[in-house]
Amino acid sequence: MLASQASSKDLSAHGIVNSGTVHWNLGTEPLYENTIANGLGTITAGGALRVETGKFTGRSPNDKFIVDEPSSTGDIWWGSVNRPTTLEIYERLKAKILAYYQSRDLFVQDLYAGAAVDHRLNVRVISDSPWHALFARNMFIRPSREDLTGFDPQFTVLHAPMLHADPAVDGTNSEVFIVVNFAERTVLVGGSRYAGEIKKSIFSIMNYLLPARGVLPMHCSANIGEGGDTAIFFGLSGTGKTTLSADGTRRLIGDDEHGWSDQGVFNFEGGCYAKVINLSQKMEPEIYATTQRFGTILENVVYDEDTRFLDLDDGSLAENTRASYPIDFIPNIEPSGMGGQPTNIVMLTADAFGVLPPISELTPQQAMYHFLSGYTARVAGTERGVTEPKATFSTCFGAPFMPRHPSVYAQMLGEKMAKTGAKCWLVNTGWSGGSYGTGQRMRIDYTRAMLRAAIEGKLSSVARVEDPNFGLLIPDQVPEVPNDVLRPRQTWQDGKAYDNVASDLRGMFENNFKQFEGHVSEDVKKAGIYAA
Repeated sequence: MLASQASSKDLSAHGIVNSGTVHWNLGTEPLYENTIANGLGTITAGGALRVETGKFTGRSPNDKFIVDEPSSTGDIWWGSVNRPTTLEIYERLKAKILAYYQSRDLFVQDLYAGAAVDHRLNVRVISDSPWHALFARNMFIRPSREDLTGFDPQFTVLHAPMLHADPAVDGTNSEVFIVVNFAERTVLVGGSRYAGEIKKSIFSIMNYLLPARGVLPMHCSANIGEGGDTAIFFGLSGTGKTTLSADGTRRLIGDDEHGWSDQGVFNFEGGCYAKVINLSQKMEPEIYATTQRFGTILENVVYDEDTRFLDLDDGSLAENTRASYPIDFIPNIEPSGMGGQPTNIVMLTADAFGVLPPISELTPQQAMYHFLSGYTARVAGTERGVTEPKATFSTCFGAPFMPRHPSVYAQMLGEKMAKTGAKCWLVNTGWSGGSYGTGQRMRIDYTRAMLRAAIEGKLSSVARVEDPNFGLLIPDQVPEVPNDVLRPRQTWQDGKAYDNVASDLRGMFENNFKQFEGHVSEDVKKAGIYAA
C-alpha cells in the first residue's frame, strides 16, 4: 500500500528490497496513528505526541564516524570530533540495516534542508519508526505534493533506531552508530532512539557541502526587523540563543541552523527542537504553547498516565527533554525562512567567572578569534553545592558538527563581514559582580536593552573604552543600563579578586587557541587574548 505521495525514485536505488508496507510522505495524523498502534507513543493533554527514547536521551558523539574515502578525506578535520572509519565497516553496517528492513514497514519522508532554493539539499529519511518520520517532517522543509512526484534524493538517511550494533563484530564503538559516507551520500543511524541524531547528521552534511559553494553554514539563530535588517545569534547551550532571538518586535527566521550566502541568510530547517526542562509558561509562552499542541513531539517528558497532563519540571527520565514542532507553531516568524545580509552578528557567552563585559564590539579580527574560540563557562549542578565554573570552548559555536577545519569557517566569516560591513558584538549573559556562587546572573532586561541598542544602531555614535584585560571595546553608555554594569571590574567588591580571575581566564583563552595559531593570520593572532 502506498499512502500520500510517492516519488518515482523508489527505494531499490538504496538497496532496499522485500520490505513490508512502504508509507510515503505520510502527514501528521497517520504518523500519530501508526505510532500509537505500534505502542511507541501516547497522546498527551493538549494533543502532543509523547515518546520515550530509552537509554539514550542525547547525542552519542563517540559513536559518530565519517567514512575515510578519497573524495572527502583531504577536506575533513580528522580528530576527536570527526573520527574515521573504513568503507568495509560502513558496508557491513549498511548490509545489517538492509537485512533488518526486510519484511518491516518503512516510513519515508522526502524533504528539503535549506530554505534557499539555490542551496537546498534534497534529503530522504527512511525509518521503521513512524514517530521518527514525523520528527523529520517537523524539522525539515516539506516540498509541495507536485515536487514529491519526481523527488530525487541527494542525501539519504537509513534510520534503524531499534537495531543495535555488535562492536566486536561490526567495528563500532558501542551498540550505537552514526556513519556518514560523503561519496555515497548516505548516513546510517542505528541503536539510538534519540531523534536529534537525524537533525544533527543533516546539519553536519550541510556544514561540509556548503563552504565549497561560498556559503557559510552556521550554528546560530536569526531574526529580521521591521526595516528588513537581519541579525544572527551564535551561542552554546545556556547562553540564551533561543530566548534572545525570539523578540516580539522582530520576525524569527530560525532558531538553530542557517547558511550565509551572497544573497543573505537562510534557515536550514522547517521546525524547532527546543529543550523544555523547567520550561516556564510565563517566561517562554510561545515555546510552552507548543507543548500543548497537536503535531508536537515530546521526548522523555514526564506526564500523568491518567490525566495526560505534563510535568515539564520533572527530569527523572532525562534532563535533555525536548519538543519538536514545525516553526509555524511559533508566532511572528519569517515565513520564507530567509533574510538579507546580516547587519549585526551577536556572539553570546555565559561567563560564569563574571569577568567579561556584558557587551562589547569586536573588530573583524576579534570576531574571527572569538568565533574560533567559541567560549562559554558552565556551572555544576547546585544540588551538590559545587560552585566551580568550568570553561568550555566549542569552536565555531558548534564543534561536534563541523567536518571541515574550523579555520575554513572562520575565514569565511571574516570575508563576509568585510564584504557586508556587518558589526559584531560579544554579549555576556553570564555573571556580574563576582563569579558563580558570589555574583548574580546578568539581568535579562539589561541584556535585552543592550541587544536592542546594538541592533537598532543606537551605539554607533557612542564612545568605546578598551577593556584592559581582554582588549574588548566596551560602549561608554547604553540606554536603560547602569554605567557600572558595563564595566565588570566595577561590579566586584574586591577589585584584586577580579584581576586574579580575569588573569586565569586569559590563560584559558591562550591555551585553547594554540591549536589554531598555525591556521590564522598575524592580525587574528594579535587580536587574541593572552595571559601576559
